Amino acid sequence: MKILDWYIIRKFLGTYIFAIALILAITIMFDINEKLDSFLKAPLKATVFDYFLNFLPYFANQFSPLFTFIAVIFFTSKLADNSEIIAMLSTGMSYRRLLRPYLISATVIAIATYVLSAYIIPPANVKRIDYTNTYVKNKRVDYGTNIQLQVAKGEIAYMSRYDNNQKTGYKFSLESFKDKKLVSRLTAQTIRYDTLHNWTVRDYMIRTFDGRSEKITRGSRLDTVIPIEPRDFLISKNDCEMMTSPELRSYIESQKKRGVANIKTFEIENHRRYAMTAAAFILTVIGMSLSSRKVKGGMGVNIGIGLVLSFSYILFMTVTSTFAVSGMTSPFVAMWIPNFLYAIIGIILYYKVSHN
Repeated sequence: MKILDWYIIRKFLGTYIFAIALILAITIMFDINEKLDSFLKAPLKATVFDYFLNFLPYFANQFSPLFTFIAVIFFTSKLADNSEIIAMLSTGMSYRRLLRPYLISATVIAIATYVLSAYIIPPANVKRIDYTNTYVKNKRVDYGTNIQLQVAKGEIAYMSRYDNNQKTGYKFSLESFKDKKLVSRLTAQTIRYDTLHNWTVRDYMIRTFDGRSEKITRGSRLDTVIPIEPRDFLISKNDCEMMTSPELRSYIESQKKRGVANIKTFEIENHRRYAMTAAAFILTVIGMSLSSRKVKGGMGVNIGIGLVLSFSYILFMTVTSTFAVSGMTSPFVAMWIPNFLYAIIGIILYYKVSHN
């Protein structure tokens, strides 16, 4: 590591932090203006500590690729405008060597982005989303109808209706199969969720089949363990944002085994966290290649091009995610298509600038 490397790293990370602070300040003003009525109804302590303290890191991390690109474009254009890059290259330094401190800085940002999105922000989102559901707009899914899912191998559960406020389901049935043959069937008028997969069924009947014989057991109350939770079938749009990456992967796997189809949002979120991490390197290379040469019109031209490219990247990722939701493509492909495309753009731009 040379003095020059540290100089570029400080410029990169300093500009990145400054860009985040500037845009967050603007975001706060717009957010307060948009949600002023809700903020006035909520306690000030909850607004500051439950909402804004958790919203700002979430927003900054969501748009980390944008901030990275803006930072690279801004400070590299300034270096080029002051002829500092020309001075570096005149000493015999290659573009490949010049790129090293940029990639080191991108690595720092990528690691921070992944750790935040995978482990730190999801628990914080629990408070933020609970605040918005309580004081802004309730997006919780508290009711479900015609719920059917596989709770274990050969066991299918069904509920006509479930009320999460009462933790109660109605017209419940649990069917057990062995070698594709029905061996038992539990039906109950109501079923109530307690904790840790503990359920209580009321007014139940258990029918056990053994060949042509049938045994019937009735009762008013039965405490049992069924390996499902309300969150397995009451799926809100924001649920994926409240899970750490290990929890998210475990949830996706368990839901696939149960035959639940409505998990595209969770798969998209899982792949998005990795794709956003890789974007730090791709956009850094593009930004450095675009802005390391002097252009007519000064750094304003580079910043304009950078903003167009960065916003187009975010827009492209948003569009491709809708393809995954609609089933047109897999979540993995949807989240990585922008990276593959912009990686090609980055390679072409870097080749041109390094061979001119």
